[in-house]
Amino acid sequence: MVVWLSSAAYAEQGTATFYTPPYVPSSCNGYQNDGVLIAAASAPIFNNKAACGRSYRVTCTGATNQGVPQPCKGTSVVVKIVDLCPSPGCQATLDLSQEAFATIANPDAGKITIEYNQV
Repeated sequence: MVVWLSSAAYAEQGTATFYTPPYVPSSCNGYQNDGVLIAAASAPIFNNKAACGRSYRVTCTGATNQGVPQPCKGTSVVVKIVDLCPSPGCQATLDLSQEAFATIANPDAGKITIEYNQV
């Protein structure tokens, strides 16, 4: 019997929204400028600041509403976690910067389904 193992890394599934500037202060780094390819993590990922500084590759996989039925651009983006997407108001797994979201999807969608993994 032969077993084939995939070389592709396992990706988590979730949703993404976006937030707009200003991006400081952040929960992780205060007033430090971390650039624009950043994200806020939901509480389970943020894990009391354990996720601060981690990088994730995020890929759009589809729409969450009928307004933009095909929002994905077919690309991925690597973002650094710099903030907490606070509960109970957090509406997604990852809250991407506006620039990061626009790299992978049409911002008019507002919320998308994603695959993400730590890099």
